[in-house]
Amino acid sequence: MPEQNDGPDEGPSPEAAPATKSEQTRALILETAMRLFQERGYDKTTMRAIAKEAGVSVGNAYYYFAGKEHLIQGFYDRIAAEHQAAVREVLDRETDLEARLGGVLKAWLDIATPYHEFAVQFFKNAADPDSPLSPFSPESEHARVEAISVHREVLAGAKTKVPDELRDVLPELMWLSQMGLVLYWVFDRTEGRERSYRLAQRGARLTARGVSLARFRVLRPLVHEVHELFTDFLPGMTNVLPDPASRAAATSN
Repeated sequence: MPEQNDGPDEGPSPEAAPATKSEQTRALILETAMRLFQERGYDKTTMRAIAKEAGVSVGNAYYYFAGKEHLIQGFYDRIAAEHQAAVREVLDRETDLEARLGGVLKAWLDIATPYHEFAVQFFKNAADPDSPLSPFSPESEHARVEAISVHREVLAGAKTKVPDELRDVLPELMWLSQMGLVLYWVFDRTEGRERSYRLAQRGARLTARGVSLARFRVLRPLVHEVHELFTDFLPGMTNVLPDPASRAAATSN
């Protein structure tokens, strides 16, 4: 059982525990956990060890993070927030869809670079569709929604016309494509993950062409079919994306 604690070491009152100090403590615990996960591996790192290294009580560590899985969710949320900030420049500047998407994918790779070895360490846990560490899990919903919202903005600000009926499914498919890039990046051992950057560039080009072709009505059913394929058969996606049949029923009503 984890040591119980009614609050952070700084004290329960707002006056004694200003938000900035609380955020610093939370960040310290998260940074310490990331380092220990990388050095010792996810499975061999305990909350007690994280608390000791961070210089806080075990109860205090549990106050900020209910367990190791929640530390990973904190990592996901941090990456998502950093990515949201990093893409602002390219999204404010570019209107070409390929340039917007390519910039967004490159920004993610840039942000993730320091965490590559850590990602390799915990990938076996995150790859389990039943694990809370999975990017498809309910626990990862906040980071997932943030990531999909970036792709929705990529489309919204592009000069390429997107049919209204595809505005919901395309961002989700683009996010799934990004997950494919993430998987490749985890296993990429090239200098500076050079092949991952090239994959991002070529993937952006292919996606932009596909979206451009989707303006032809005859091809739109194919996009929906691909979306339904992922929804029905990709492990965990039935819990992430809406069921196609229910979405169609809602649309018809």
